[in-house]
Amino acid sequence: MSDAQEIKIEKLTTQPVARLVCEMAVPTILTMLVSTFYNMADTFFVGRIGTSASAAVGVVFALMAVIQALGFTFGHGSGNYISRQLGKHQTSDAAQMAATAYFSAIIFGIVLMVSGLLFLEPLVTKLGATETIKPFAMEYTRYILLGAPFMLGSIVLNNQLRFQGSASYGMVGMMTGAVLNIALDPILIFGFHMGVAGAALATAVSQMVSMIILLFCASREGNIRIRFCEFRPVGRLYKEIVRGGLPSLARQGIFSVATICLNLAAGPYGDAAIAAFSIVSRILNFASSALIGFGQGFQPVCGFNYGAGLYQRVRQAFWFCVKTSFFFLVFLAVIGFVAAPHLVAFMRNDPAVVEIGKMALRMQCITFPLFSWYTMSNMMLQTMGKAGKATLLALARQGLFFIPCILVLAAAFGLLGLELAQPAADLLSFLMAVPLTLTVLSELKNGEEKNEKTGQSKELQCRIEEV
Repeated sequence: MSDAQEIKIEKLTTQPVARLVCEMAVPTILTMLVSTFYNMADTFFVGRIGTSASAAVGVVFALMAVIQALGFTFGHGSGNYISRQLGKHQTSDAAQMAATAYFSAIIFGIVLMVSGLLFLEPLVTKLGATETIKPFAMEYTRYILLGAPFMLGSIVLNNQLRFQGSASYGMVGMMTGAVLNIALDPILIFGFHMGVAGAALATAVSQMVSMIILLFCASREGNIRIRFCEFRPVGRLYKEIVRGGLPSLARQGIFSVATICLNLAAGPYGDAAIAAFSIVSRILNFASSALIGFGQGFQPVCGFNYGAGLYQRVRQAFWFCVKTSFFFLVFLAVIGFVAAPHLVAFMRNDPAVVEIGKMALRMQCITFPLFSWYTMSNMMLQTMGKAGKATLLALARQGLFFIPCILVLAAAFGLLGLELAQPAADLLSFLMAVPLTLTVLSELKNGEEKNEKTGQSKELQCRIEEV
């Protein structure tokens, strides 16, 4: 283990947790905000083309959720394991995991790209594209698929760096790609007259650049270098990837399914309804990206200290994150509720889109603050390797509750039911998350008391101080 890695472990297991979380969260928050902003940039610039083109971006968003699901599965699965192993000073095993997850993700990306291009038209139809949306959706999807291997690679590398406590390196790679994407959007869409295809090509190029930069960042001192010689496609490592990444796969995968269900349910109300729900989704994703970035700052602190058996620090970090993020989301919810029509109109100034979108956005702002507990709970459970509970919670919001709410409420109240579906699902998810998380916090408390009785915590602290 290098001196830089030893210093990093000592820092994450000894410094005050509130300061650590904030320090780790700054680059991840910036990364999430800029990354989400360039997704909104696609919606903004494509919205200048027309309502059907704007709706196409929303339709293909379900496919991008699948790609992200695979990336987060390999990235979170390997990252969780890497942070715990580094907490135990098992550097060699962590290096094998890093290489195995990265190269496996690239292979999956190539398979997804080839299969998607072969069945492009039926794919966009299954995603919920109407006949008027389909031509735009096919153009957009083609380039998104070509960029799939790069998107997967950049997501994996960013998460691995973050879980190693090197979020600033991940920020450099992701933000460079995001800024490039924003710059290329108007050039390719309007300058080269590529339309929606230009927005997708901008995304593919930016993801390729991000991956190259992140590979370079992974080679810097103190980080685990990605080497093909460390690639070990063995069951033991894949089991750990699934264990740590299954909640991400469930969360992102079910989000894709839920998006398709929403598009299909909104279809009878016209392209304006699909466009409105797509725009609201992008606005809320941007608002929640700061929360997710804050939670990502919590994850390496959680992983290192849980791996070292310092359970009190895990609990302290969790409660700090929940309280801080709750008040932040209350602030954002008030702004979103008041400014809802203006936010939707900024993305697509179509009266029908604004009318549907403002109501949906306001409804979701009411339950938005509850997302703080749900998100931090999910991240803690996943980082600790509680795969079953984390996966159940990951499936809850968009799967167990949102899809049934779409079906039931749409049948009962029509378009209003669709606008109510997400806030109803958020409330039910929160009610599930509270007892589930309190049980785990109680287990951490018991583990902490057990360590105090056996003197194990003092031994761990002495060992850390010797590093």
